[in-house]
Amino acid sequence: MDLKVFITSGESECSECHKKLGRHAWITLVGEKGALCLTCADLDHLGFLPAGDAALTRRSGKYSKLTAVVLQWSRARKRYERQGILVEEAALQRAEQECLVDADARALRQKRAADRRAELDQEYIRNFAARVRELYPACPAGREVEIAEHACQKYSGRVGRSASAKALDEKAIWLAVVAHIRHAETNYDDLLAQGWERSTARDEVNDKVENVLADWKRG
Repeated sequence: MDLKVFITSGESECSECHKKLGRHAWITLVGEKGALCLTCADLDHLGFLPAGDAALTRRSGKYSKLTAVVLQWSRARKRYERQGILVEEAALQRAEQECLVDADARALRQKRAADRRAELDQEYIRNFAARVRELYPACPAGREVEIAEHACQKYSGRVGRSASAKALDEKAIWLAVVAHIRHAETNYDDLLAQGWERSTARDEVNDKVENVLADWKRG
């Protein structure tokens, strides 16, 4: 079953990190824990695909191990309405490749690329990536850019948008690198998709995360 992410209409706060999320924040509800921001819910590595292209949505959902439906309350209709889905970027890219036979899908891909460029502060990302490389000199080539682009997207509220990250604080960089390793180098997403609790899944992959961190720090 797809997870649900809600776009809030009023002020909100994450129950785990206690960050003030403001209005129109993207949150998920987790039992007694209440509202969690996407970072604390471990969903912030997913990309947003707006509703509107049924084929692209269907194919992206098919290839993504972890998905979430994005919902927003409609005052006019008095109900939650689907805004799109969150899917893994690799799944979205694969679906787009399959849809390139259609002219509309090609145009959509170009629009997404333009939107993505608009979201990113290129100079900040370069500095963030350089700091990742400085602290983790043995990380695979190009991975520092991938980490920086993910962490620094403007809309996301991710770690890269925090004041400490903008100051290129070592702990903020560490948080971004750990999150990347957890999703890219372990079976963490598979565990979440199987219904594991986040804390249990994190404990399960923690040794692997620590080993990769140690490897990446060797310069």
